[in-house]
Amino acid sequence: MKNDSLKPVLERIANALERLTPETSIVEQKMDSTAYVWDKELNHLKAIKNVSRLDLTLLKGLEQQTQILYDNTKQFAQGLPANNALLWGARGTGKSSLIKAIHGNINENTKFSIILVEIFREDINSLPALLDRLKNNKKRFILFCDDLSFEDKDTEFKSLKAVLEGGIEGRPENVIFYATSNRRHLMPRDMIENERSSAIHTSESVEEKVSLSDRFGLWLGFHPINQETYFEIVDSYAKKYNLEIDNTDLKSQALEWSMTRGSRSGRVAWQFIQDLAGKQGKKIK
Repeated sequence: MKNDSLKPVLERIANALERLTPETSIVEQKMDSTAYVWDKELNHLKAIKNVSRLDLTLLKGLEQQTQILYDNTKQFAQGLPANNALLWGARGTGKSSLIKAIHGNINENTKFSIILVEIFREDINSLPALLDRLKNNKKRFILFCDDLSFEDKDTEFKSLKAVLEGGIEGRPENVIFYATSNRRHLMPRDMIENERSSAIHTSESVEEKVSLSDRFGLWLGFHPINQETYFEIVDSYAKKYNLEIDNTDLKSQALEWSMTRGSRSGRVAWQFIQDLAGKQGKKIK
């Protein structure tokens, strides 16, 4: 009975001692994976063994964006100057898919190796601490934030501005920052318009917020695709995964699927293919 009564006390003592233990730096952490997710609460990089990504050849209608981002990423992998990149535009048009596909392609098909680290939008305020821990590592890192945006009362954009270019120390040489957003300036248009109408020093107030997107050297726009490109994406998926359906039926079903969704995009095409593969009893990876 005495041992049982002491158990909760001993657990609390152990937890307290654990919190007092100095953190293991990322420099000392074994980096045997090519992708991680940053856990702000645990101050830890969680290794991702199987990254959810598409083959680069399956991303249709993005030839210009692909070439620009691929060249920039390869320059970075080689230790050459490269820019932070903001991929902005409509939902489901392949922004995050392109980043992950290029990362995988370079690691698999060149002699270079880059580590992809995803940081969630709500953890952006921990970005300076993460960079401080990565900067002395010999490896090279792409920090990736999906669906980055800020609302009226958010203040994280100020720390992000300093991290990207404006701080005294600047961005570490072995780190580059890629972000996706549905908003070109990372903030809603009505927020910018409201600043223009209510601020005492209008231009300065608006500039402070809009200038955040200026810290990205690359701006890559992604726009809704036409029907021809949509069919091209669907067809490439069907061939890749050996789905048994003639071209006429494939187009007819894909068109009906897009009409029920009210849009055409790479994401909608992928969702259609998942449905079609499931009906045929086939697994896709």
